[in-house]
Amino acid sequence: MEPVVVRVENVGKRYRIGALHPGFLTFREVLGDALAAPLRRLRGTNGSRYETLWALSDVNLEVRRGEMLGVIGHNGAGKSTLLKLLSRITRPTTGEVEIYGRVGSLLEVGTGFHPDLTGRENVFLNGAILGMRKAEIEKKFDEIVVFSELEKFIETPVKFYSSGMYVRLAFSVAAHLEPEILIMDEVLAVGDAAFQQKCLDKMRDIRGRGHTIFFVSHNLPAVTRLCKRVVLLERGRVVADGAAQEVVNRYLNSSWKAGAEREWTEHGEAPGDSVVRLR
Repeated sequence: MEPVVVRVENVGKRYRIGALHPGFLTFREVLGDALAAPLRRLRGTNGSRYETLWALSDVNLEVRRGEMLGVIGHNGAGKSTLLKLLSRITRPTTGEVEIYGRVGSLLEVGTGFHPDLTGRENVFLNGAILGMRKAEIEKKFDEIVVFSELEKFIETPVKFYSSGMYVRLAFSVAAHLEPEILIMDEVLAVGDAAFQQKCLDKMRDIRGRGHTIFFVSHNLPAVTRLCKRVVLLERGRVVADGAAQEVVNRYLNSSWKAGAEREWTEHGEAPGDSVVRLR
């Protein structure tokens, strides 16, 4: 059995999402808050002016070397937050995340690229962030550029790239600089069909060489083709973890029910007429 390279134990992530009492505070209010703080602590209340949102709650995962794990769920389910924790962009509020190996990630269009640098300069910047020596990056450079199909634009600042060009270069960098753990968030959402297929083929190749991949996508056919194991997130919790097709089917069934069911509080508001009316 291959060793565990990612371990997530009892992880939760909490965000502050806005002030409950908007507006500026007077000096008197600030002073009053400061004086009242010790009393609030004794009472077990924090008097926070912010609401909190748990983007993830009690998440537990173990992923082994060579696995390709699909992560699916509705928008807002916590998928991107999980990947940001794995990429060390943010820290968990509770629990622990253990990573054994070099991590490369492609989370959002433009993430990790400096807009004023050229494509060439960003390739070397990303390699340096991954801890690679310049000589290592130079060996991979031509392969990266050819795969991205951006030979004519590699000396152009990336702020002039389209979103599709961004993804081409970002994926090519992430895939060719050979991190032990590769994290992909909606990499197939941008770009033409031919390049999407090229990305899928490359991910198969990476998996075949024993690297670990986290693959988040709403492209469920691609998830089932690439991944043997899939995790389903709902409201920040893992509600299913198992064989790809079984978990995808559960997700589709829950999505269909959510979209098909609706109730009207007032009978007269429901669609229909004097003969028949929805309830």
